[in-house]
Amino acid sequence: MKQSDHSIVLVDGVCHFCQGAARFIIKRDPKGTFHFGSLQSEQGQKLLRAGGLSTDQLDTFVLIEDGMYYTRSTAALRIARHLRFPYPLAYVFILVPRFIRNAVYNWVARNRYRWFGKDEEDQCQIPPPEIRQRFF
Repeated sequence: MKQSDHSIVLVDGVCHFCQGAARFIIKRDPKGTFHFGSLQSEQGQKLLRAGGLSTDQLDTFVLIEDGMYYTRSTAALRIARHLRFPYPLAYVFILVPRFIRNAVYNWVARNRYRWFGKDEEDQCQIPPPEIRQRFF
């Protein structure tokens, strides 16, 4: 898949919260704008290196859109812009200074395993057949 064909979302593949976020996006993305991968996967690691991002930091959410890399709250808000109504309205929070948005993001990221759990085998779940083509 060429990187420019779709926007790519990279998530922590073993995090239940992150897996849920991917399912949330898919259900509200009728155009199939977003394709998904795990930060831990070979392809995910390759994309992180290509974008100059750390391959060790798995507590971020990455959006690759038109060749640009966005992380944390900025990635989440840019994704919201493309989802069905009312989620694009959340983009107004882009006006909140990034350090404030990311402070909230970082708090959730630090606690995500404790609150939502993670796959104990440290392996990403296999997506169901109806959405498998949107994953790499």
